[in-house]
Parts: sequence; structure tokens; C-alpha cells
Amino acid sequence: MGLSVVFDLSDEDLDYFERIFSERRAGGGDVALHDVVEATGQLIATARTRGAPPFILGKLEELRPMIAMLTDEDWRLPPEDMVRVLSTLAYFADPEDLIPDDLPALGYLDDAVMVELARRHLQPEIDAYADFCSYRSTEIARREAAGEDAGRGVSRLEWLDARRRELQDHMHEKRGRIPFFGRS
Repeated sequence: MGLSVVFDLSDEDLDYFERIFSERRAGGGDVALHDVVEATGQLIATARTRGAPPFILGKLEELRPMIAMLTDEDWRLPPEDMVRVLSTLAYFADPEDLIPDDLPALGYLDDAVMVELARRHLQPEIDAYADFCSYRSTEIARREAAGEDAGRGVSRLEWLDARRRELQDHMHEKRGRIPFFGRS
């Protein structure tokens, strides 16, 4: 029999976490892509090996698409978007977070809250990247089934580039309509 633990963060609580998140993001412009990707991946792996609770691991797994959009050569984030994602993930690359990760049972709780804030902050990017990945898989399968190759017609680079531009433009438009952290 499971136990459900639910807590609501008040506006004051959210302001507190957003302030910390924003401070870390502000310093995130100085971090290297490789360092952020490696440290964020290591956070997930370490939480798993230390036996973090499944609800925490589930939250931490939500970081994987954010990491993937930084390293996916087909997605090619424009520089300003790359900085936005990198600075958002900088919190997870910093070993000095709110609750030390080695604190049994609670060490990753702050990370889980911050993942939710990061997800909300990057939702337009996450949605656009998921759409791109889905399109890429479907289009590759369709082209392979049709016997098409890069030597005839539109090349892989061309059809991916067109879809990427379309999705990234939509992502920018959507981001402009979503209040910071999804709040009004």
C-alpha cells in the first residue's frame, strides 16, 4: 500500500524557489555545455545508485529531454536558446544546492522542485523538441519504407532544417505568451 504525500507551494514558497532558481540561472551563462550535460547526467545516475525514491527519480528523469536538446546535432538550438537551456540546467550542475544530495531520503527533494520549475520555464522548448524528435522518427521510417535516400529529392538535412526552423519559430512565439514559470 503506497502513501500519497501532497504539498502545495504558496505564492510565497514559489517566489522563494524562483528567486534561488533565477540566481543560479543568472550565473549559468559561464558554464560549459559539456560540464552541464555531464553534471546533470551524473545527478540522475547518482540519485539512482543511492536509491532515491521513485517519485524523485521520475522527476529527475524529466531532465533528460533538456539535456538531449543541447546535444542533439539535428536540433541545433540557436545560441540564445542554448544559453537559456544551459543556464536553466546550471542549478543541477552546481554541487552546492539547497539540500545536500547525500542527505538520506530528502537530499533530492529540492532537485525535484527545481526540475518542475525548470520544466515550466522550458516548456516551449521541451514541446518543440519532442515534436521534432517525433517528426524525425516518423519521417525517417516513412522515407526508408518508400526507399528514398539522401541522394534523391530533398536531403535529410533539408527536411530536418525546414521542420526545425518551423518548430523553433513556434517555440519563440509560445514562450512569449507563457508567463515566467507558468504563473500570471
